[in-house]
Amino acid sequence: MSLTLSQRGLDLAGRITAALFGGYALAFGFTAFLTVYLPLSRPDRVVTASLLCFAVWVAAVLYAFAARSAWRAWLWLAVLALLLGLFAYLPTEWRTRP
Repeated sequence: MSLTLSQRGLDLAGRITAALFGGYALAFGFTAFLTVYLPLSRPDRVVTASLLCFAVWVAAVLYAFAARSAWRAWLWLAVLALLLGLFAYLPTEWRTRP
């Protein structure tokens, strides 16, 4: 199936926005999740999570351009970011931190 020039442009724009904004949301959710659940002291958790978020963002960018479609890239990035953010902000009594 051959896409027209405008369809290719829209697909590329969708992938770019998914890589930028979806990748940022995923990296933020990942950072929040690890900041809460890593078994380290608080400063070490924050530094480790903050440094690892850059690798997560790079992986999200790579996935956004490797996915079958821009919609699929947006879907997976949004779902993962939402889940990680949700688990990071669970009430304190539900957490299983030592």
